[in-house]
Amino acid sequence: MPQNINAREDYISRINKVMDYIEANLDSELQLNELAKVASFSPFHFHRIFKGMVGETLRNYIQRLRVEKAANMLLLMPKKSITEVALDCGFASSAHFARVFKETYGVSASKWREGGYSNFRKTDGKDNQSLSKTVKETSDIDSYLDPVTSNIIWRIKMSGKSNLELKVVVRDIEDIHVVYIRHTGPYKADEALFQRLFMKLAQWAQPRGLFSPETKSLTIYHDDPNITDEEKLRISVCFSVPEGTEVDGEIGKTTIKAGKYAVASFEIGSDQFEEAWTSVYSDWLPQSGYQPDDRPCFELCLNDPRTHPEGKHIVDIYVPVKPL
Repeated sequence: MPQNINAREDYISRINKVMDYIEANLDSELQLNELAKVASFSPFHFHRIFKGMVGETLRNYIQRLRVEKAANMLLLMPKKSITEVALDCGFASSAHFARVFKETYGVSASKWREGGYSNFRKTDGKDNQSLSKTVKETSDIDSYLDPVTSNIIWRIKMSGKSNLELKVVVRDIEDIHVVYIRHTGPYKADEALFQRLFMKLAQWAQPRGLFSPETKSLTIYHDDPNITDEEKLRISVCFSVPEGTEVDGEIGKTTIKAGKYAVASFEIGSDQFEEAWTSVYSDWLPQSGYQPDDRPCFELCLNDPRTHPEGKHIVDIYVPVKPL
């Protein structure tokens, strides 16, 4: 492999480590020297390298992730005060947070929580609707107690043209160690993109003997597409691997932390993923007794859609939760 390709993959790997570290420590101060050390770059050069690789200055990147996380928390954690949200997301003061939030979204944090979100929501056409409207259009929500596991199982059938159905159960999972390849940019309904990313990761993993019948295929979503500009959306396509697996080049590794997750099961077309995610957040979550926890969401891929008679994806959506 040409030396310049190896060098670029090494840079990608280092920047991915920094991005992972930032996401896991948004509530911390995140000093330049600390992040440069994570990347194994000198502080003097790190700023320029980061901007060149990511397309944003380090300061803007951290601030954007903080304010986007806050925008989500304001909606999904209504019992938290605005000041608590600001501090949890790493803002030094509520005044600084208020200024940044209004500059970003055009409304105050309180107005956003009261309904201003619906005017900003990045959807198109007939899907541009408020959260409350989506809930009202849901039908046939029921639940029952599984006599074997003693878990509550929810079943929801969506109204409308798709007649989307989902089953949700809350369960505890153990740590999942994964290797990943990351994509930044648009991905909605781009089945070819996901296949290309999974194949690239597979071509790295198979010669290293990392495939087995227990290997899981996952996609981690780091951003909310309703809030983050699509050119900055980040996803990580992953395979589960044994703990301690060594990586190189642009292949990174991380751990999906153990804990309680809502697991929603779907059989859907490639154009229905957004609707599936919306149904979990808009239909199941408000009446579940749970709220989202501060860990990434992910999808567990359970089939190859090319082998499905209708070309559909069988997926489990995992949303970290805690009691409301």
